[in-house]
Amino acid sequence: MSPFPEARFERIRSMPEHPVNLSEMQMVVHFGTHVDAPLHFIADGPAFDAIPLERLFGAGIVIELACSPVHPITPSELQGADIRAGDIVLLNTGWTAHGNTPLYDQHPHLTPAAAAWLADRRIKLLAVDFPSPDLPIAHREPGFNWPTHLVLLSQGILVSENIRIPAQLRPGRAEFLFLALNIEGSDGSPARVLGRNIPA
Repeated sequence: MSPFPEARFERIRSMPEHPVNLSEMQMVVHFGTHVDAPLHFIADGPAFDAIPLERLFGAGIVIELACSPVHPITPSELQGADIRAGDIVLLNTGWTAHGNTPLYDQHPHLTPAAAAWLADRRIKLLAVDFPSPDLPIAHREPGFNWPTHLVLLSQGILVSENIRIPAQLRPGRAEFLFLALNIEGSDGSPARVLGRNIPA
């Protein structure tokens, strides 16, 4: 029996003559919260269905950073964090608060040196609460080649963008699930992301 019988019966009464809902979805897989596969920027990199499931969940760390618009995140801002090999690293800059405003597109970004610093620590996934770990679109010179993405994805480090971080997820050690669709041949996938703090 349904635990919500009133809602269930109301739903049945409100259905049309042919009692079935069938939705169609078309989207770019890099809109909203999503995960990039290496194929996104690496021509011979694996597509999403070739990514082992264990790369999408596990232990890691939430790092809180105070960032101004177009702020370049450097290695020195990450050095004090308890980052371990195989970690998922989530950067919380508070940028979600600027969603649906022009300021959201003036987001912080990681310098290629910061990306290389993370790669040296052998993390498996970088997640950010802004649109891209690379320089914002409006500030890119002609010939821009996505250097931060290239550093990360070329080392097999997945990238997840547009994360909405709840207030109860505090800085420090945590565990994560990136529940992305296993889309065959795709360069990325929309994802629902779950996280919770764990003891250090």
